[in-house]
Amino acid sequence: MAIVTHPRIYDPPSPLPVALEAIAVWLDAPGCRPLAEGSGYFGRLRSLALGGRVHGPAIHDARVAALCLHHGVNELWTADRDFGRFPGLKTRNPLVGT
Repeated sequence: MAIVTHPRIYDPPSPLPVALEAIAVWLDAPGCRPLAEGSGYFGRLRSLALGGRVHGPAIHDARVAALCLHHGVNELWTADRDFGRFPGLKTRNPLVGT
């Protein structure tokens, strides 16, 4: 998803909703078994990616946020301010005093 939506790799890149729909079709295939992402993960990723309007490399941030929320993590310690675009996941910069 990060590759096909990346504007410096494809001109034009695939729109995020199209890429997400392709992945949804693959996940519905009987032979598809995600390794770590359990039931409900992809819906959360889809929601975060669309809500955060991410594409290209920022897809990785959406995946991390979705995995955190999927596994019950409500606070991510990071110096990366880009995670602020994902509602429901509180962030804390461990390099800055509280």
